[in-house]
Amino acid sequence: MTHVPDSQIFFFNLSLFCCQVFYLEKMTDLVFVWEVALSDGVHKIEFEHETTSGKPVVYVDGKEQIRKEWMFKLVGKETFTVGAAKTKATINIDAISGFAYEYTLEINGKSLKKYMENRSKTTNTWVLSLDGVDCRVVLEKDTMDVWCNGKKKMETACEFVEDGTETHFSVGDHDCCIKAVISRKRREGIIHTLIVDDREIPEVLE
Repeated sequence: MTHVPDSQIFFFNLSLFCCQVFYLEKMTDLVFVWEVALSDGVHKIEFEHETTSGKPVVYVDGKEQIRKEWMFKLVGKETFTVGAAKTKATINIDAISGFAYEYTLEINGKSLKKYMENRSKTTNTWVLSLDGVDCRVVLEKDTMDVWCNGKKKMETACEFVEDGTETHFSVGDHDCCIKAVISRKRREGIIHTLIVDDREIPEVLE
């Protein structure tokens, strides 16, 4: 039997250790990105999770919201707010196996998918260009609040007309109006249409 010097064994074990550390370091830079459409705009949420330390880092629109330098618990929840209305957001961290983790985002206690499905029923969104500037107009149907490029509750004037209501407001020098009429189809309910300078703007789905 060939005798292996202790120095070679030490070098071999050290090499294995270095390989293992390198492998773990490669597992630390996990980044997940979500885009969430709210009334004041579309927000980007970025999440970093170091699987060796459990350290979570959360960015909202590029600004750091949460940073924890060291955590022994690799799973759990991180809660923060998003947007001008400080909408509650939660990232759930669940272990699958080994170094595999599942990350899910909740908005106001609902999964992102369910939240966006519900939002599509309670808001209308239009995107247009005025004087060379992109404008995003959002109507919250439950409160009739109007947002434009992140500005909440624009000054509006509502009036009843023969076939429904009209909500008037201005963007710069442009006259805007959201018409609400009852559809003849029961499933459609009330239809909202944005008219800017006598031009109908098509709605967009986010």
